[in-house]
Amino acid sequence: MSSLASVDPQIAELIKAEERRQSDTVKLIASENYVSKAVLEATGTVLTNKYSEGYAGKRYYEGQQVIDQIESLAIERAKAVFGVNHANVQPYSGSPANLAVYMAFLQPGDTVMGMGLPFGGHLTHGWSVSATGKWFNPVRYGVRKDTGRIDLDEVRQLALEHRPKLIFCGGTAIPRTIDFEGFASIAREVGAVLAADIAHIAGLVAGGAHPSPVGHADVISTTTHKTLRGPRGAMLMATSDEHATALNKAVFPGLQGGPHNHTTAAIAVALHEAAQPAFRDYAHQVVRNAKALADELSSRGFDLVSGGTDNHLILLDLTPKGIGGKPAAQALDRAGLETNYNTVPFDTRKPFDPSGIRIGTPSVTSRGMGETEMRQIGAWMDEVVTAVAKGDAEDVIRRVHHEVSELTSQFPAPGLS
Repeated sequence: MSSLASVDPQIAELIKAEERRQSDTVKLIASENYVSKAVLEATGTVLTNKYSEGYAGKRYYEGQQVIDQIESLAIERAKAVFGVNHANVQPYSGSPANLAVYMAFLQPGDTVMGMGLPFGGHLTHGWSVSATGKWFNPVRYGVRKDTGRIDLDEVRQLALEHRPKLIFCGGTAIPRTIDFEGFASIAREVGAVLAADIAHIAGLVAGGAHPSPVGHADVISTTTHKTLRGPRGAMLMATSDEHATALNKAVFPGLQGGPHNHTTAAIAVALHEAAQPAFRDYAHQVVRNAKALADELSSRGFDLVSGGTDNHLILLDLTPKGIGGKPAAQALDRAGLETNYNTVPFDTRKPFDPSGIRIGTPSVTSRGMGETEMRQIGAWMDEVVTAVAKGDAEDVIRRVHHEVSELTSQFPAPGLS
C-alpha cells in the first residue's frame, strides 16, 4: 500500500488498523469470512477502470475483449460449481439480486411470500421497511414456537390461502437445513415461482455440506461472500432458458448499468477455489465447528433457537442469561469475540435492542480452527456474558481479550499480512 500511504496516509492507517483488528479478533459473525490473498488481489485491479454495460458479446461499449473472457469464465465456473445451466454474475450485492427476481417475475402489487424478518428471513423477502414490502403484497411465514423450526404445513396453508406468485425460501438467521424439496412442492401446487436465497449457505452447498436447491428451486439467489469466501457481490442462477432470460433482463437493463468488473474477476477466483478438494473439507469443517460450538454453549445453559444447528449459524436467546443481545454483543466485542445482536423468534424486545445474538463459524474455520478451539470460544463467551449480566465484567473482558489474542496468533487469517 505504498502508493495509498503516500497519497492518503490517513486512509492507509485506518486500513492497517482494520487489518490488525481482523487479525486479532475471533470473528463469529455468521455473514463474514476471510477471502484469500488471490481474491483480494483480483478485487484491487485495473478492471475497475472499465465500463461494460450489457453481456459478453453484446456490450454497449467497445474494448471488451478481455472483460468478456473474465465474465464468461466466472459464469462457467458458477455453472460447474453449483450444477446449473445459467448464471448471472453481475448483481452488485444480494439485495439487488433479490430485487431482480421480483422484476423478472412480478408486477407491483403482486403477492410474494417469504420468511418474516423476526423469524430469520431477509429484508428483501417482503419485510415492511423494504421496498419489497412496500411495492408488493407480502405474506410472511415463521417458525413454530415449540421447535423454532419452519412448519411446512403452515407454509402450505398460507400459500393456498393467498396464492403468491413468488415464494422465497432461505434467510439470514436460519440454523437448520432448508427443505428445498418441500418448498418446491408447495410452489408447484399454487403455481408460484420458487426462489431459493442461499446467500448464507452457498459455500456449504458448493462444498456438499448442505443440500442443494438445484432441481427444486426455479431460481437461486446468492451473495458471493459469506461461506463462499468471495468478494462482496452476488449471483443469480437458473436451470431453464425462460427463467434465465427473465433474470438477465431484470439485472440489465432493468436495475443496473455496467457490472463491477474487478468484482467479477474476484468472483471467478473464489469459484475456482470453491472447485478445489480443500474447499469441500472447509465446508464440512464449518458445520462440525458450528455443532461443537453449539454443544458447548448448550452445556453452559445457553438457549439455542431450534435447539442447535445443522449449518454454520447459531442463534442464541439470552433471556435465560438475564441480559439483552446488544450489551452482550458489545461486551463480547471488547473481549475480542465479534458477534452481532439479533432478534429471535417471538422476541419481546425491540430490533435495535433484541434478546439474542447470532454467531457463525465460517471465519474461524477459514483460519484453521477446529472443535477444540470452538469449545474454548464457547467457554469464553459464557464467562463474558455471565460477568456482564452480574454487572462486574471489565476484569473478565480484559483477561479474555488477552487469551483471545494468544489464540489468534496461532491461527493466521487468510489474506492478511
